[in-house]
Parts: sequence; C-alpha cells; structure tokens
Amino acid sequence: MTIHFLRGDSQAPKGHAIFIARSASDSRNVLATYCVVPPTPLSLAKYLPSFLASQLSQEDLQDATNVPVMPIPPMLEEGSTLEHLQVLADRRDDDLVDLGTINPKDDNARMQLVAQGCQEYGQYYVNYASTFPKQGYIESQQEELVPLDDLDTEELLLQTMNDRQRLAELGKLVGVARYAIEGHDTSLLQDTRKRMSNIARLMPEKYHGAELISAATDTGERGSRLAQLYLERGYKLLNEEYADIPSIERTIRELQN
Repeated sequence: MTIHFLRGDSQAPKGHAIFIARSASDSRNVLATYCVVPPTPLSLAKYLPSFLASQLSQEDLQDATNVPVMPIPPMLEEGSTLEHLQVLADRRDDDLVDLGTINPKDDNARMQLVAQGCQEYGQYYVNYASTFPKQGYIESQQEELVPLDDLDTEELLLQTMNDRQRLAELGKLVGVARYAIEGHDTSLLQDTRKRMSNIARLMPEKYHGAELISAATDTGERGSRLAQLYLERGYKLLNEEYADIPSIERTIRELQN
C-alpha cells in the first residue's frame, strides 16, 4: 500500500499521526486511529509484573523488548468526522494520513490496514531519522533505531488480535493445511505450520495450540478430526461452556489411542 499525507510531509514525518480511512460504501463515513513511533527505544517487557513475565517465552519477551511503531487503538474506529480530525491534527501538530478505503464491517481488514499503514509510516520515520545529526545523545539513540524493512505486518496484526480472532485464524489455517496435505504441497504445508505456530505462541497454553498444529499437519485422516476437536474445545473455553469440554477431551483421547 501507499499512504497519503493530508497534513505533514512523508520526507519529514513527525513520528505521530492520525490515520484515517474512508468507508468503501460511503466516502463521508471516516474511520480513524492513531500511530506513534516512539522517539526512544520502547521496551514493554520491563513493565510486566514478574509473575506475568515468567509465563512468557523468551521469544515473546524479545518481541516486547522492542516496539518500533504502535497503533492506538490497533483497529480503525468510527465516531469522528474528517473535519474534526483535521482540526485535531492542526491543534496537536500531528501528521494526518489517509490509508484509503475500507469495509467498516470487516474487523480483520480494519486491523490489517492499520498494521500495513504503521509499517509504511514507521519506515518513513526511520528514513527521516537517519538524517538527524549524529552527536552525543542523539547519536546513541539513532544507533538503536530499528530498521523496519523486515517488519512483519502479519506479526503486527497478530499482536493486535484477541484470542477469539486468533482462534478463528487458526481455524482458517487448519483448512489450508488439510488442502496442502491432500495436494501433496510440502512448501505450502511448511508455510502454514509456521503461520499457525506464530499465532499459537501468542495464546495461553490452555488452548493446546501445539497439539492443534500437530493434528492439523498430520497426514492421516485422524489428524483432521483431532484438529476440529481442538478448535471446538477452544471455542468452548472462550464461551465459558466448561460443561461441554470433558466430552470433547474424552473423544480426543479415544482418537489418540
């Protein structure tokens, strides 16, 4: 995508911008969020309580140590007019950036467009920051700026999802994995397994993400049935329908044996 600056300059971004997108069905309907590139390295890991940090993997802690760009909130939201946002940008001296058009009823698209916009805006800022005078404190900070060329927009999107949305993505990928198995597409299966692992590591252990992935990528017919059972179990947990879980777990054990 290519973002469009309604206020500000892509060659000298301020590091904080109001993002807007227009409804595909009604251009007068505007959705918005805010994007910030921290001026100094931001580590969320240091603010985590010790009991919570101990539950995270080393990879998760590494992700929380370096936050190059942050959307607040992570999804485009309705409720403001373009005129009001223009006034806000003027008074606050924010960049005002147009991301294009969006279906306001598509939650995933509203998050993905923000993730892609943040990546592009962040890269503009990194390019601009590379021209800053490299002296004293400024030099030490510039050395710690993270290039965003390789920033994974899918990873940023996953970080903004809740567990229900992540489980839904896993369900879609189960279908892709079974398709790859039936078509003997090893490359697609490996890529799908990697994408599923990226999602599962962001979810609590109670969802049995590793077991779900193992079942989904099992070439046998049993794997397909087990994967569906793990997904069903996950939704029962989300919906707090705990009474239904023992029977699902019993069926899982029977299939495994």
